[in-house]
Amino acid sequence: MFISISKNFEFLNVYHHGKSYANRYLVMYILKNGSSNNRYGITVSKKVGNSVVRHRVTRLIRESIRLNEEKFARGYDIVIIARNTAKGKKYSDIASAFLHLGKMHKILRDDQL
Repeated sequence: MFISISKNFEFLNVYHHGKSYANRYLVMYILKNGSSNNRYGITVSKKVGNSVVRHRVTRLIRESIRLNEEKFARGYDIVIIARNTAKGKKYSDIASAFLHLGKMHKILRDDQL
């Protein structure tokens, strides 16, 4: 189940107190939230492109989360920021970058590696 982070103070809390890793296409911040579910926030800046491009990147990230959510450990607030290089990429590139960041943060479940 996709639970989103929507309030500005929630994003700021993850930015200020969380840990971040980045790769070519995405930046991922994580912070334990003390619940049994993950909450996700997606940010795509105007630097990435016009609204059509930004929404496409957002949809690709959201689909990556939807199809791979069961592979992640529970109890985290996760904020994903799209980099400018994510513009025009295929789903497989974005999903691979998303899973790579999960491995870097060590929040992929052991049975899913």
